[in-house]
Amino acid sequence: MKFMTKVTAGAASALMLLSGATAAVAQTPAASLALELNALEASDNGCRLTFVVNNGFSDALDRAAFEIAIFNSEGVVDRLTVLEFKELPAGKTKVTRFNLSGADCSKISRILINEVTDCAGAGVDAAACRAALKATSRADAVQFGV
Repeated sequence: MKFMTKVTAGAASALMLLSGATAAVAQTPAASLALELNALEASDNGCRLTFVVNNGFSDALDRAAFEIAIFNSEGVVDRLTVLEFKELPAGKTKVTRFNLSGADCSKISRILINEVTDCAGAGVDAAACRAALKATSRADAVQFGV
């Protein structure tokens, strides 16, 4: 009988420890990588895409790059291209512009983040970036997402 009492007391202690650990985990903010399509505008040689990116990881990213698919107004993939965001400091928001040579902004209907092609930093890899990626858009006429 004493053995059962000890096991029960031990189990109760383990449950208390577990619940404390669960509460600590619940309070830890989840890592995020927020990518916003902020604007599309015609440029001299095509279409300029403006992105706002926020590295919500606790570590800096040495490199970040995403393959995107650009869909035309008929919903057909017009091109695949890789956008290199380079370094992203921890907790920092950065604005980056990319020029799509020969592209007509008015004919872009959708931009899809097809793949995380590069995402590296201390304790962070492409799989972690993919899981933490959140895509939003301020460009009303263009759908943007994962």
